Amino acid sequence: MDKLRNMRVFAKVVEVSSFTAVGKLMNTTPGNISRAIAELEQELSTRLIQRTTRRVAVTESGKRYYLRCKKILEEVDYADAEAREALIEARGVLRVHAIPGLGQKHVTRAIIAYRKEHPSVSVELALSQDMPDLVSNQIDVSIFSAVALSDSAYVTQIIGSSRSILVASPDYLAAHGTPLTLEALSLHTCVRISTPAYPSDDWILCNESDEYVFTPSGSYFSVNDHQAMLVALRTGAGIGLLSVYSVMDDLRRGTLVRVMPKLYTHTRYVYAIYPSRQYLDAKIKTFVEFMKKSVGQSLADEEAAIDTL
Repeated sequence: MDKLRNMRVFAKVVEVSSFTAVGKLMNTTPGNISRAIAELEQELSTRLIQRTTRRVAVTESGKRYYLRCKKILEEVDYADAEAREALIEARGVLRVHAIPGLGQKHVTRAIIAYRKEHPSVSVELALSQDMPDLVSNQIDVSIFSAVALSDSAYVTQIIGSSRSILVASPDYLAAHGTPLTLEALSLHTCVRISTPAYPSDDWILCNESDEYVFTPSGSYFSVNDHQAMLVALRTGAGIGLLSVYSVMDDLRRGTLVRVMPKLYTHTRYVYAIYPSRQYLDAKIKTFVEFMKKSVGQSLADEEAAIDTL
């Protein structure tokens, strides 16, 4: 039994006082209307409507039940309308995850700009290195960077791309020299970042024609956070491999400089990841599109500018 439908039928019968008229309104037969009322009465063990061949009369129990039904149906209709509107108008709370190196700069700036266009959306941003379980953690969108993503049931869109480059502080290079070859680089202290997005100790470096696998040897410093790695590099801890979006500000200020500038990693894509494509909430749809334009363009601009620094 579809109780909600039967409640709607009952409410219409009370308001119209005719099985035939309600049947026409609901595009069904008077017999189906009668059966819906009978099912409801059987479940409730209560007579709601007295029927005769000439008239329909609501019982005292039916009148009380009708008032309750009206309130329930109004709430259901309001909830349905609110849900449908959510597919059209961006509003409500949007929960976003981002990896720290990207989130602290590009994603945060883009969120502030997004909210100026969509002030009815409140955004909660959480930064972590790990890819979260979007459903169990109630995350609407994750902004994540990787060479490739593992297969999952989530929906993914590429919103941009970036590479990683070798950098060090001017003071470190002044004290230890600037390596010009990978063999010379192996004699330096290397600063490594260890995260799910950067799981290997090997540095896969390439230029326009070749690819090299470099494994830092000897003493090293390892950290699992982009900001901590930047602090270490600025203070002369060694030479590190970091994404362009993480080091661009330091390169422009001169607190870091490129090492072996003809080498870089393969492109790492930046993805917007969300749980489902079906009935996509307007706040998620507009946010992903905004990230693609804003963050994607910022990353492209930095990639274009990196070789001029």
